[in-house]
Amino acid sequence: MTPEQFIAKWQISTLKERSGSQEHFIDLCRLLNEPTPAEIDPVGACYCFERGAKKTTGSDGWADVWKRNCFGWEYKGKRKNLNEAFVQLHRYAPALENPPLLIVSDMERIIIHTAFNGIVPSKKVRNTSKIVLHLV
Repeated sequence: MTPEQFIAKWQISTLKERSGSQEHFIDLCRLLNEPTPAEIDPVGACYCFERGAKKTTGSDGWADVWKRNCFGWEYKGKRKNLNEAFVQLHRYAPALENPPLLIVSDMERIIIHTAFNGIVPSKKVRNTSKIVLHLV
């Protein structure tokens, strides 16, 4: 998938979180020439969609995408509150083995929060309608 194809597809999409998030993530994998969760881990032991996670509040939840020792990812629908998504994902972090990246997205923006041990957290915002890839 080219950046132009990705942008064209997702700019016009009106899919809600549940119906669009997995395809959006798979398209990102294709765009970045990375394998999808099922291609790497067909049993979902270390990389999967809908990873069950006990929240720090005690209730059950699911991270939309999880890759052990890499990231937890929470999607929301377009133009939804990504700060709330981050709070939700942060509550899953211990059950997700405290991944170093906590990523939230509304399929228009991707916000990457760092969570490395011993490092001051930071936040990077990327607008997916203006993707520029510099592949080395």
